[in-house]
Amino acid sequence: MRKLILAPLFAMLSLAGCNRIDSTPPDVKFAPYGEGYAQKPDFAAIEYRFPLAAADLSRITPKNIALLDQEQVDQIYARLTAGPIPDGAFEGDLFFPKGGSGKLRLSEIAGGGLKSLAVEVGGKKLDFIGETLWKGKVFYRGEGVLRNRIEDIALLQKIRLGDQPLIEGDLSQIPKISVDGKEQWLMFPAKLYCGQSLLDGRRESIIIDYAFTDDLPGYREMPDMLAGRRGFQVRDEIRMVRPGFYLGRAYLGRSFALNFVLYNKEIAERDGPGFEKTGVVAQDCWTGTQQRIVAQAG
Repeated sequence: MRKLILAPLFAMLSLAGCNRIDSTPPDVKFAPYGEGYAQKPDFAAIEYRFPLAAADLSRITPKNIALLDQEQVDQIYARLTAGPIPDGAFEGDLFFPKGGSGKLRLSEIAGGGLKSLAVEVGGKKLDFIGETLWKGKVFYRGEGVLRNRIEDIALLQKIRLGDQPLIEGDLSQIPKISVDGKEQWLMFPAKLYCGQSLLDGRRESIIIDYAFTDDLPGYREMPDMLAGRRGFQVRDEIRMVRPGFYLGRAYLGRSFALNFVLYNKEIAERDGPGFEKTGVVAQDCWTGTQQRIVAQAG
């Protein structure tokens, strides 16, 4: 999640040991493109000429997708559908495209009076802090709610907004989850629903919306407000690469900030083989009018 999480204080776990498939870019086709906006191909034309079959999607991993440039990542995202709204805990990792700076310029993409906020701990900017804190997301599909997994709350307590602590008071009221034997705090709640993609309006994405996070049970003014409409106005959207694996885009306001991936190994191993054979998966969101081809012919 942007995680500048500020989507939420980003960053994530390494998802798998490095191997050959994760050290080279995925072998999928892309439409030709140039640097200027006028040289970017139309998404509908890309999908018609270079549809992604299930076998193509199987070659994309949470690691090797980060070896692509942003236009290539965008072309993959535009050829995906939302798939089912996830349920349960997912590991997370954020990535900047190949050649990107790896830094978020808060002063350039944060809106309103937040441009002047000093969000630091020991002189380290929040993008670094996020990479230490954020471990993924937990989806509560039945409730239409999502929460972010924060591991190092002691570090979170050291962060200050100007002269105000980012988090203080009784921490025992913050809900927790245990994942692989590690205790994590569930913070930065968000609403979960199907909605229009800010990149590709031809079909819906799964939206993770922090705008009215203060309406949700368990909301804690600090630090949860930072992700909401009075803070950095975080909005994530995700689409499914294959079962258990989602590609996400994080926005601050309506400004794109970074890419992220979400992965659930149990779902991937349970449902992945069937998807690779058939290309069929449940769709909770509107898939648009352009038919997406996912199954190999024959």
